[in-house]
Amino acid sequence: MRILIATGLYPPDIGGPATYSKLLFDKLYTYDVQVDIAWFGEVRYLPKIIRHFAYFYMVMRKSKGVDAIYAQDPLGTGFPALLAAIATRKKFFLKVVGDRAWEIAVQSYAVHDTLDVFSKKYRYVPSILVFKLVQKIVCGGAEHVIVPSNYLKEIVTNWGVHEEKVSVVYNAFTPPRAAGDKASLRTKLGLSGKILVSVGRLVPWKGFEGLISLMPTLRSTYGDVQLFIIGEGPDAEKLSKLVRARKAESYISLPGKMEQKELFEYIVAADVFVLNTSYEGLSHQLLEVMALGTPIVTTPAGGNKEVITHGENGYLVFVDDTDGYMRVLSYIFEHPDEAVQVAFSAKNSVERFNEVRMFEQLAQILKQKYE
Repeated sequence: MRILIATGLYPPDIGGPATYSKLLFDKLYTYDVQVDIAWFGEVRYLPKIIRHFAYFYMVMRKSKGVDAIYAQDPLGTGFPALLAAIATRKKFFLKVVGDRAWEIAVQSYAVHDTLDVFSKKYRYVPSILVFKLVQKIVCGGAEHVIVPSNYLKEIVTNWGVHEEKVSVVYNAFTPPRAAGDKASLRTKLGLSGKILVSVGRLVPWKGFEGLISLMPTLRSTYGDVQLFIIGEGPDAEKLSKLVRARKAESYISLPGKMEQKELFEYIVAADVFVLNTSYEGLSHQLLEVMALGTPIVTTPAGGNKEVITHGENGYLVFVDDTDGYMRVLSYIFEHPDEAVQVAFSAKNSVERFNEVRMFEQLAQILKQKYE
């Protein structure tokens, strides 16, 4: 079988979707599935509307000789890829890792509904309804839809997609390594005191404002506590202004995007990794932190509760729950040996997110539905 991966992100792009597409290209052949790539990055330099027409023609051209098209999102690449699949009479498969319509609604239209509410509600301005409709059409046109968590399966079925048409295939990842242990890396990076690290795209649902607001309370109890918020995104300036307004520059840092090697060093050097998110499909970042052995405090949002069991391989706190964060972080600071044991359990539990399982499940779905 030969498939064409229609993806918006691919190396040198960074992030989970880029890594996933490259992984398919590199290794799916061992399961008798050959892979070609249609990367949106090749037309990204064009004006907005024109680039999508150009991508449609690219997918049309590259689909010659393939048996199916596998799109990695239902909007940016999914819609033109579906049209190309219809035009060339190819089977069309789709992966959904989140609700892009909801992300646009939150960022551009000041929508405050949770994803669970948004996925069932249709009282929005016409432009948001268009995005929601396109997602539903693309899912409806797919032979099968693949999601990385049971939570996202619920969201996609809320769009009106039949449950039998959606399969959960947990993402795999290559366990990361950091060059050094916690003590040596703290020395190398010049870190002291209690260190919290949070990583992600700087967008509202990642909850970085809540972490910034938490820090004065945390420092009033434990003194020298520092927070590093690593990443880039549209909220960068807003978060920087908040840090300056609180005169917290000495203990809250926003260093921007880091190379993976340096990022892993900060995570290993930290006492706690904190992800105060209100929306996750299945966090690739959490899996990496679990493999690196740093204690995790996060929320039960989305697929997080499918990865973290409170008190066993991490700690769960509701988003922006200051009292909850204080209780859990205090417990970690005052019981470091137990926190290390919880992190060790996380390192073991993350082994179930392995490549063999993912490739076997994915190849089986593609072949069965193609036939």
